[in-house]
Parts: sequence; C-alpha cells; structure tokens
Amino acid sequence: MPRGDSYQLQGQAGGDALTSSEGSTTGTWRVIQIVNDAVFTDLQTANGHGAISTIANLEGITHLAGTTLFGQFTTIHVASGVVIAYK
Repeated sequence: MPRGDSYQLQGQAGGDALTSSEGSTTGTWRVIQIVNDAVFTDLQTANGHGAISTIANLEGITHLAGTTLFGQFTTIHVASGVVIAYK
C-alpha cells in the first residue's frame, strides 16, 4: 500500500546496497547513503515531470562515508565504494 511522499522520503520503502560490481543500475530511489567513500560515474535524477537530468557536479568526485544525498534518483553507477539507495 502506498504511504505517500513523507513515508518515501524517509527511505522506509526498502533499499538496495550498490557497489562497483553492479554497473549502472536503474530504478527509483529517494535517498542515497554513502557507506564507504564512493565515486559515481553516472547519477541521474527525475524532476517530477518525467524529465531526466544527469547530475554532473556529483560525478567523478569522492563522497565521504556518512554523506546522505536526497532527490529522485533514476540511475546510479558506483565506480568505487558502497552506497545504500533507499526507495
């Protein structure tokens, strides 16, 4: 049963642990938590109207463990590190 945006923004709809071995993963996630220092080579988001955008400013740099990213992510490619992407 759908719980609404508030419930989803809390990451309570489950999640996926992603590493570099997964390659480019598509889906819909609201929160990305960095578990081990991580670098993204592809990070895309939707604007709520169906338009997909690449977040180039967040790609190719090291995100430190403990960092949390919020948004509506549709593609995640982890080049190194471990993240948990919450639905």
